[in-house]
Amino acid sequence: MSFKNQSFLTRLGFALRGLGSALRTEASLRVQAVALVAAFAALALLRPGPVWWALVVLASAGVLAAELLNTALEQLADLLHPQDHPRIRLLKDCAAAAVLIASLGALGVAAALAVHLLRH
Repeated sequence: MSFKNQSFLTRLGFALRGLGSALRTEASLRVQAVALVAAFAALALLRPGPVWWALVVLASAGVLAAELLNTALEQLADLLHPQDHPRIRLLKDCAAAAVLIASLGALGVAAALAVHLLRH
C-alpha cells in the first residue's frame, strides 16, 4: 500500500497514531506534554495578551515537533543499525541537541513572559 496521495483524514490518522505511539513509549515526550498543559494552565490563569499565547503555542509546538523528530530518527537508526556506531551516536546526539535548543527557546519565551508580567 502506498502512503502517498492518501486523503487528509487518512494522513491525519497516521499522524495521530504516531503521536499516540510516541506518547506511550517516550518519557521525554510525556514530560514535554505535561509542560505544555502546565503552560496553558498558566496562560489561562495569568491572561496575557494574544501575542504571548501565540509565542507559547509556537515555542511548545517546536519542542514537541523536535521531540517527535528525535524519536523518529532514533527509531530509524536503531532499526537500520542496532549496533553501537560512532556516526549513529552522532546522529542521535544531534537530534537530542535539536530538542535541547527548542526547549531553551521555549524557556526563553517563558522568561520573557515572566519579565513582562512582573513589569505590568
